[in-house]
Amino acid sequence: MAFHGYSAFSALIIKPLCLLLSYAVALSVHAYIPSTLDGPFQPVTVPFDASLRGNAVDLPDTDPRVRRSVKGFEPEQISVSLSFSYDSVWISWITGEFQIGYNIKPLDPKQVASIVHFGGLRYPLSHEAKGYSLVYNQLYPFEGLQNYTSGIIHHVRLTETPIHETYQPRWDYWGRYMQQLVSQVPIMVVEGNHEIEEQAGNQTFVAYSSRFAFPSIESGSSSTFYYSFDAGGIHFVMLGAYIDYEKSGDQYKWLEKDLANVNRDLTPWLIVSWHPPWYSSYSAHYREAECMRVAMEELLYSYGVDIVFNGHVHAYERSNRVYNYKLDPCGPVYITVGDGGNREKMAIEHADEPGHCPEPSSTPDPYMGGFCAENFTTGPAAGKFCWDQQPDYSAFRESSFGHGILEVKNESWALWTWHRNQDSSSKIADQIYIVRQPHKCPFRCHAHTLTQHRYADI
Repeated sequence: MAFHGYSAFSALIIKPLCLLLSYAVALSVHAYIPSTLDGPFQPVTVPFDASLRGNAVDLPDTDPRVRRSVKGFEPEQISVSLSFSYDSVWISWITGEFQIGYNIKPLDPKQVASIVHFGGLRYPLSHEAKGYSLVYNQLYPFEGLQNYTSGIIHHVRLTETPIHETYQPRWDYWGRYMQQLVSQVPIMVVEGNHEIEEQAGNQTFVAYSSRFAFPSIESGSSSTFYYSFDAGGIHFVMLGAYIDYEKSGDQYKWLEKDLANVNRDLTPWLIVSWHPPWYSSYSAHYREAECMRVAMEELLYSYGVDIVFNGHVHAYERSNRVYNYKLDPCGPVYITVGDGGNREKMAIEHADEPGHCPEPSSTPDPYMGGFCAENFTTGPAAGKFCWDQQPDYSAFRESSFGHGILEVKNESWALWTWHRNQDSSSKIADQIYIVRQPHKCPFRCHAHTLTQHRYADI
């Protein structure tokens, strides 16, 4: 890593890049691992263990892991993000110090060049890429909170290579804390409710849209809220739940075009992610994203989406294959992993438990559209707003902080493993092979796909 007079950032990019969500070293597990071929499964709820409930706290700004450790305009908070294509990545970093107070003066983004020198392993850093820089402000229209202006944020795209919200310094603390990991392993983000961060002029999501690099333009998107990229044999689609998702809107039209261009011969796996889950049986945020589900579920189903990842609910839940609240061998597996840790603690109440079904009028989120969560009209919960037992689409749920790893084995088999944070890495809390079966369910396909496959489980 070299720093030059113009304070540009030079990095050694190792080929190939390590991707956490695609191919990983296989776990050595001797017990039988079920697959979606064995499903649908009877619902399982792991009883809540209060002794394991963690206490998530903010690190103080005096902690050496979040303190600024560079001088002048040396780079910090370095991170790597994937671009739309396999041979391109984004490098992001920050130079200069943020300011917080009532009389702040933003830095000039042109003061420091956005240049990266890079090269292959054991070769000179003979390539140069230039990008852009920006500064963002968080200004409050009322007294009581200090205004904030960031350091200079740099984003450079390399090609030909294989918080508590509103308190802005926490973004810098997080960037410093995570740098050791995200400067080596790509991080791909999607907006959630904690990134809204309203400020003067009715601006929202400014920090989110400024601090990260997104392959939006490369994937034909005009927004940081939705984009797509390929990694391994997977086409990933990131969607925005806090902007227009209706069929007449730009996001939906972009999604139609993006899905239509997916070549399942090159990327047989199709994985989609957004923040609030459609299928969650917890009382917290219950059916909050129903309007988005009504607008988009049929489109995702018609293109044979394999897996959906969500967060928002601070607990873990994995579904059986489901479509429109019915068990469906052609539907995606929905995995809610909003359990990474948060000062709001875990979600422990289930909507199917007596006294925990939310009042329907309390469920809409004003940032996500209107009210769409009516009583069910068919199935075991017909005439009701909540089930009176764990829904059959809910295969496994547990209120514990944790994390998951997806290992794509080949074009048909992927291993999903979920670990509780309090357990050792060798202990597995939930594990299943997600299997795609050709010739079971019709789906729309890319015009150049050699063979129209059909994917589903039974």
